[in-house]
Order: sequence, then structure tokens, then C-alpha cells
Amino acid sequence: MARRKSPTLTEVELELMDVLWDKGQATVSDIVEALPEERLAYSSVLTMMRILEQKGYVEHEKEGRAFVYRPLIDRQQAQKSVIGYLLKRFFNNSPELLVVNLLEHEDVGPSEVKRLKQMIEDTE
Repeated sequence: MARRKSPTLTEVELELMDVLWDKGQATVSDIVEALPEERLAYSSVLTMMRILEQKGYVEHEKEGRAFVYRPLIDRQQAQKSVIGYLLKRFFNNSPELLVVNLLEHEDVGPSEVKRLKQMIEDTE
């Protein structure tokens, strides 16, 4: 039975998903090799991949003796899910509150401000 899909990924889950998004598909061995040296043991990656599958983020297909994992969502879908979660949970479903918070608390450079202004103008 599938777990309810969490709107957010843990740090380790995101690291594994990044490998899958970059490769398109991968075995556990492929993922272990793609991680920084000795980051996670094979058994840990296998466990995390099973959890990601239960959560509905990946699926696998058996090829020979190996399971080949593929992402069921892309990076943009994951980003949209996290932003929706943040909006609902912390910003009363207000994109304005989120943007204001970012502008007040993060270093936003002049080129980023210019790009944001242009995006706002294009939206209007």
C-alpha cells in the first residue's frame, strides 16, 4: 500500500531524486556511484529508494537482477509541490506574503530584482 505522498522531500531524498532527475533512470549502484564519495552505503540507498517508491515519487522495473528506478515526478513538479506546501503552511496561502518575506530576509541582487520586476510586468 502506498504511503500518502509527502509534499516535501527530506535532504537525503532530494539528493537521490537529483541523481534520478539527472540520469533519467538508475539502479541503486548507479545512484551510490553518483553520490559524493562514501556519502551513503548501498543498503541505505536501497532503503531510501523503497521509501521514495512508497511515497509515490519513483517506480522501479526489474532488469535482470537489478531494479531500475525512474522518477514519477519531475523537478518542476517537486518545486511546485514544495511551494504550495510553504504557501499553505507558513504564508496563509498568500504568494504575496511569501515574496515579501523573501525580499525582506534574503539577499536579492539587482539583476534578480530587475528580473522579478519584469516577470511581474509580464504577468499584469
